[in-house]
Amino acid sequence: MNWNIENIRIENPVVSAPLAGISDKAYRILAREHGCGLIHTEMVSEMGLVYGNKKTAELTDLDGEMQPVSVQLFGSDPHALGKAGRILQERGVRLIDFNMGCPAPKIVRNGEGSALMANPELASRAFGTLVESVDIPVTVKIRKGFTPDQINAVDIARRMESLGASAVTVHGRTRDQFYSGTADWDIIRQVVQAVRVPVIGNGDVFSPEAAEDMIRQTGCTAVMVARGSFGNPWLFGQIADHLAGRVVSLPSMDSRRDTAIRHLELVVRFKGETIGIKEMRKQMAWYMKGFRGAAVYRDRVNNSRTLDEMIALVREFFDRQAEE
Repeated sequence: MNWNIENIRIENPVVSAPLAGISDKAYRILAREHGCGLIHTEMVSEMGLVYGNKKTAELTDLDGEMQPVSVQLFGSDPHALGKAGRILQERGVRLIDFNMGCPAPKIVRNGEGSALMANPELASRAFGTLVESVDIPVTVKIRKGFTPDQINAVDIARRMESLGASAVTVHGRTRDQFYSGTADWDIIRQVVQAVRVPVIGNGDVFSPEAAEDMIRQTGCTAVMVARGSFGNPWLFGQIADHLAGRVVSLPSMDSRRDTAIRHLELVVRFKGETIGIKEMRKQMAWYMKGFRGAAVYRDRVNNSRTLDEMIALVREFFDRQAEE
């Protein structure tokens, strides 16, 4: 099940998505611990790197993390992207992913992210300059297209490959869809057939069975997991086990409790108690989702103010589930 992005060996075909506000250092550590083969950071701004923005620098802090970790870079200015790429390389980053898939309005308004799907010439100049500026592999994440009338993933993938892309991730939705509707896996298959580099399929992988189906239907090298991992880091290892023919195990209530607490403690360690508690409220809601009494405990978690208070609530919640 091993595969490679150039000289970077990846132990299984399970990839974590770059998720703004989600795939921070704590999330990445948990994803690795639970069997994810390739980890991505949150989106990192080219200009933030070029101008030495402190928060941007924090997003690229990979200290103590097990490799491979790919830093996802977004922007549209070729010169700035080249400089940002060199900064990342100088910091020891081993793999860069270029964002051409983010649908967020503020990103698109700046002509970045998925807006580049509608501007192939600028996308080519930007990506080409980034590749030429570094000596490490550069991959790219694209969408099906910008609008339903502008389905150009195959053309964009070929362009990026010709410019030196080491792998292509394809999200089977247009920018207009954001994350709604059903992902089109056939566009992933078309890209697989059009390029020679590894293709990572993205969209609607919520179970080990879905991951297997995507690989079987599209021929993609690996699958990218996004929303399915929210409050469910076990999914990474479950997919890896299923694809390798191993028995897939479900987490016990003790495991759910301990992992949620570890996630919380990691976030507080890296970001401080005040920010950590605030950011973990949505995460705890995901860990509790689908269990009896989740709504009540979600409200209590949202009103918690300290690490000890939130830990006590998490223990109480999952211990009650185990007793039922």
